[in-house]
Order: sequence, then structure tokens, then C-alpha cells
Amino acid sequence: MELPQIESNLQNSDYNYRIKAIAALRDYPSDIATPLLTKHILDQEFLVRTFVARELGHQQTSDAFAGLLELIMLDNTPNVRAEAANSLSLFGQISTPHLLQSFVKDDHWLVRTSILAALVEMDCPEVLLEVCLVAIAGEDIPVQEAAISALGSLAHSSQTDNALSQLLILKDSETTHLRARSASALQHFKSPAAKAALAELRADHDHTVIRAAMEPLLEE
Repeated sequence: MELPQIESNLQNSDYNYRIKAIAALRDYPSDIATPLLTKHILDQEFLVRTFVARELGHQQTSDAFAGLLELIMLDNTPNVRAEAANSLSLFGQISTPHLLQSFVKDDHWLVRTSILAALVEMDCPEVLLEVCLVAIAGEDIPVQEAAISALGSLAHSSQTDNALSQLLILKDSETTHLRARSASALQHFKSPAAKAALAELRADHDHTVIRAAMEPLLEE
């Protein structure tokens, strides 16, 4: 799409035209795309703002980063904040303090699971562990489960001992879904303590926990 057409579409009252124009900006350099994208951070249509958040992640400029911070901190729609979190993570280590802050501040499950998923893909074990502990201490089941799975990804990191310690506590949880997810996460650890915990979970009174703990044996 030619730039004049993009600029025209961005002013169209039909948000579908604005979305197509925003997507088309990926073909343009940052000095052209970023100013046009940031003008629509406050667009009245949340789908437009979602696309803005997605495309800003591809710009890798200070203005794009600032725009994403505004979206993740101030936007009133969880989908937009979640997309902004994904895009922020593309900036690397500089984004981790902001992702941590957003996780603590924002209690919506979609935003929190998006931040967890993004941190798992980054090399930031200390921040990931901190976020996992906050999530597990909460009461949102999808977020708790995502955090326990994320602990498994720390098995070969500098935080392996801390992650395992948390999983060994969770295996004794009174809540079935937490024990089951812990069983799955423990499979990533090769220590005697992890193996003993899995053996214990294979004798659990709930079949979903037993099935999760048996996964490594079934794959052999």
C-alpha cells in the first residue's frame, strides 16, 4: 500500500481501513511508521490499538518502546495490554523491569499469562522466577498453571534450585490442578528430589495427577 493511501485510510471512520493501513506500515522504515502508529495509541477502537501494539514491536525505536509502555500501563482493554506485553518483550532485557511491574499491577489473566509466556522465551530467570511466585500466590487458576509450567522452564537456569524448591512445595498442595501441573513441571528436573517427588505423585489419589506424573514413563 502506498504511503498516501495509508495516511488516508488511517483517517477513515471505518476501523477496518485503519487496521489495514496499520498492518501495511510494517513495509516502511521506522522513521515513517512509528510516528503514524503512535498517533493511534488512543484510537477509539480497541482492535486498532491492538494492531498498533503489535506493529510497534517491529519498530525497535525509543518512541515505539515509549508507546508500548503507554499501552501496557494505561489502556483499558486487556487484549491491547497483552499485545503490548508481547511486543515489549521483543526489545529484550530492557523490557523486563516493565514487564515485571505490569504483572504486579495488572491482575487480568490474559495480560499475566501473556507476560509469563513472553518471559519464558527470554533469558531472564530471576525476573521469571519472581513473576511465577507472584502468580502462584494469587487465586487465578489459569495464571497459576501457567506459572507452574514456567517453573519447569527454569530447570536448566541459574534459578533451578529455587524453582525446584517451589515445585516441591506445590506437589503437596490440597488443590488437584496445582499438583497435576507440578507433576508436569517436575519432569524437567533430573535431581533425586524431583524423581522422588514424581514417584510420590504417581501414587496420588487423583487420576489427573497420576496421569501427569506418568507422562515420562508413557513416552518411553
